Amino acid sequence: MFGGFSNSVRGASHEASGLVCQDHSAYEVHEHYAIAVIADGHGSKKYFRSHLGSEFAVKAALETVQRFYTDHEKFESSFPEHHKLILKNIEKQMIVNWNARVRQHLESNPVSRDEMKKFTTEEFKKIQPESYYGTTLVVAVAGRDFTFGVQIGDGSLVALFDDGEPVMPMNYDESAPANMTASMCNSNAASMFNSFYVPNKKLLAIFTSSDGLFTSFSNEDDFLEYHMIVTSQLSNLDTFENSIRKNMEKRSHFGTEDDISLACVFDIERVKNSTEMLRKKVEEHRASAADRKKKRLAALRNDIAVAD
Repeated sequence: MFGGFSNSVRGASHEASGLVCQDHSAYEVHEHYAIAVIADGHGSKKYFRSHLGSEFAVKAALETVQRFYTDHEKFESSFPEHHKLILKNIEKQMIVNWNARVRQHLESNPVSRDEMKKFTTEEFKKIQPESYYGTTLVVAVAGRDFTFGVQIGDGSLVALFDDGEPVMPMNYDESAPANMTASMCNSNAASMFNSFYVPNKKLLAIFTSSDGLFTSFSNEDDFLEYHMIVTSQLSNLDTFENSIRKNMEKRSHFGTEDDISLACVFDIERVKNSTEMLRKKVEEHRASAADRKKKRLAALRNDIAVAD
């Protein structure tokens, strides 16, 4: 049985400038699978409806995966052998679903004069309508016998399997040409996705997050350890979830100042049975982090001494 949570918090810089939160996140738990999704609307002025684009992306992802799981037995039996083809189809369907939502919204809500006043006439003519809603998307799906995910644009996906070590299973390589943001709004968006598939490994928890979370840490090791700490507390989610949100708000206000989203789904029984193992892992990682910090300080002192 799966559990989950999702949170999106408004960035401190957005609060100061009066911008709405451009992130959106969600999770769903079903009988045969669970899904965690985040989307991060782009910040540049031409993406002036990106807060809606991120919402549409999350809804498109949830609906698409649910459609593929309609006949769960057929999906689960065919996915292992044909996962590359099926993942491509899932990505394409997410784009199609998102574009349909964008078109429907634009038809019902034409661009207003207030939205247009930030541009010259020539500037506005050059913007493709889909770009108004530009957003990234990160999707993680926990199934019965396999785990998979897809991603377009920045953001992170972290998984913990039964060994308790946090890993980033996505082989991320920027698929966009130079000076182009990988985005749901691009005409070739379906070719810009990255994906992963992990069969026959017992999943503890899987997380998706916007880049505002990653950039609030000084290094990747600390970022990964954060997910281990959160996983170690998931058996107490009813009392711990509020602490997660407060920590995200703190990270935004005193670190990145960007919007932050975090969504998670986890195996309730496996997490409960792994609590002691995870606690020991957290202690080991903290000791390693302290040792790394000590070595960095020693190297810095040595550099300063040599310079003198």
